Amino acid sequence: SASLHNEAEVRRKDIRVGDAVLVERAGGVIPYVVGVNLAKRPVFAVPFKFPQACPKCGGPVHKPEGEAILRCANRSCLAQLKEGLRHFSSRGAMDITGLGKVLVESLVDRGLVRSLPDLYDLTVESLAALPRMAEKSATHLVAQIRASQGRPYEKVLYALGIRQVGEETARTLAARFHSMDDLLAASEGQLQEVEGVGPKVASEVRAFFELSENQAMVERLREAGLAFACEARPEGDRPLEGLTFVLTGSLESLSRTQAKDALAGLGAKVASSVSRSTSFVVAGSEAGSKLEDAKKLGVPTLDEPTLKKLLSGDLSPLAGPEKNLGPGHPNGEIEFLP
Repeated sequence: SASLHNEAEVRRKDIRVGDAVLVERAGGVIPYVVGVNLAKRPVFAVPFKFPQACPKCGGPVHKPEGEAILRCANRSCLAQLKEGLRHFSSRGAMDITGLGKVLVESLVDRGLVRSLPDLYDLTVESLAALPRMAEKSATHLVAQIRASQGRPYEKVLYALGIRQVGEETARTLAARFHSMDDLLAASEGQLQEVEGVGPKVASEVRAFFELSENQAMVERLREAGLAFACEARPEGDRPLEGLTFVLTGSLESLSRTQAKDALAGLGAKVASSVSRSTSFVVAGSEAGSKLEDAKKLGVPTLDEPTLKKLLSGDLSPLAGPEKNLGPGHPNGEIEFLP
């Protein structure tokens, strides 16, 4: 399937409902609509009309400057709430297993959840009353929701669903602003002082926290007992401070998210692409182009057993010729691993 969400491109190529189109894989991967076969255009083909109102709630839509996508402006839109709940409970966020698409639909449609904090008011009784929801499943879900109260501050920040704030950005913001209160008080200028946070990200963060509805939601999540500050770490508990890791391929003993969290917990930065500033590339099975990039740039690679050594506190793999840890790192710089 190929997306046609960009109104300007649809207009420029005059793509109409009923048209036959030519599709190719851009870069050999992503399906891309090249153009229309006018010889096959049916007489009933008409230009597509982009919605002037949200098809779910009827609220107004707007197109942010510099973007191609129309967005619903209604903060109370139930469709947005459903997507927000799915994001909030996803593995990289609050990791609430059992909160699938069908259950989310049921919780919102029946009015049991009208805002993210409502999740923490759910009971076994209220859940067990839902269709196809037995008491055992309800008990398990309530336990999962309670367990999510122990997720770290950076996960809570990511779970809020702030536009432009992915897992890595949430981790970086949490490392700079050690509590939600610090982040709430940060200006756009202060936000942009954080590595990887530009004007667009800073603007989205400020816009999110300046909305009264979001402020009320955040306060209710605080009252629900979620972590709103980083845990204090003992001195010297960040042995990988100053190192940048890139993960590629599949790991057998832990998920990609678990590996990222563990590395970040030891002070490392986890990047999405390989560059000359990358300290190590961790290559699992079926490693892709990032491994090739590492070889081209001379970036040392680690296998999964070596990564597990580092995560267990064994820093012996960091001993060796000094050449790749980055300027000023206490362990020097490394060129290769045994």
